[in-house]
Order: sequence, then structure tokens, then C-alpha cells
Amino acid sequence: QWLKDLGMDGSQITQAIAKFPHLLGCSLSNCKPTVQWLKDLGVEDPQVAKVFTKFPQLLVLSLEENLKPTVRWLKDLGITDPQVAKVLAKHPELLGLSLDEKMKPTVQWLKDLGMDDSQVKQTILRLPQLLSCSIEKNLNPKVQWLKDLGMDDSQVARTIVKFPSLMGSVGLEEKLQQRAQCCDSLTSR
Repeated sequence: QWLKDLGMDGSQITQAIAKFPHLLGCSLSNCKPTVQWLKDLGVEDPQVAKVFTKFPQLLVLSLEENLKPTVRWLKDLGITDPQVAKVLAKHPELLGLSLDEKMKPTVQWLKDLGMDDSQVKQTILRLPQLLSCSIEKNLNPKVQWLKDLGMDDSQVARTIVKFPSLMGSVGLEEKLQQRAQCCDSLTSR
């Protein structure tokens, strides 16, 4: 009943339980502060239901050890409270990622590409799930592919800022290679 009170419909509750069966055993006294914290951040009621449907594990993460430090870090990047609320509504899984092992290295990777703080912020706002991508398995190969097309570091950085979805899409490299080959064959005629 409590999940319904959050605004979750039967389908969303089923999805959440399928993703995280332990949800059935969660204590309300542990869950309610997390819900209130999200609302205090500016996540609106309809979005709260979507957040828990996407990432029900959020209900068992520690506010003090996981959630608050991640949000504080996002704010340190210059992301405002309303922007944090939008980022979390879009990709609540960020709250389950390790700051030190996942998110901070990805931000440093973006800076190493030549992005300034403003560009890093813009990229995260446009595609927050970029912070959950593997640098070695996902990001580096795509950057290398862009460089193989003849882009220098600054062009790669600008491309990622403008089109961050290039980095987050699975299978995109193959699609782009096919399109580039098609363009090459058309221009060589």
C-alpha cells in the first residue's frame, strides 16, 4: 500500500519488485526518510514514483553514506538543486554508483579530454548516465574512433559536449562506422 501511496501504479510496483525483490522486506521507517529527502531536493511526486520504478535499490541506500555525498558532489560540480532533481529523475542509478571508483574518474576523464568545468557540467546534465559508463570498455573506444575519423582532442571534446549520447549509446560505434563508410563511398563517387 505504501508504494501506491507514493503514486506507483500496479505495473510500476511489479517492475520495481522484479528488479529488486528485497523491496518487499524493506522497513517503512527506513524508506520514508529517503522519499522525503528526494522531495526536499525538488523531485516532484510523479517523478518519485518513476525514480523508484527505475532504481528501487535506492530505498536501501544510506542517506548519510551514499545519497547525500553524491548529491553534494554533484553540487560541487556547479549543478544547482533544480538540476540535481532533474538529473536524479532522469538517471537515479547515479545514487548507487561509487563516487571514487566511477563518477570522479569519469569527470577527470572528461577534463583530460580538454573539457572545462562548464562543459563537464553541461555534458552531465544532458546525459547523466555517462557517469555510469565504463571508461575502458565504452568511452575510450568511442573517443579513439572519433580520433580515427581525423578529429583532434578539442574537436572530440566539443563533439561530446554537443552530442553526449554518442558516448552512452550501446552499439553506436558500429552504426557510426557504417554511416561513415556510406558517406565515404558517396563522396568518392
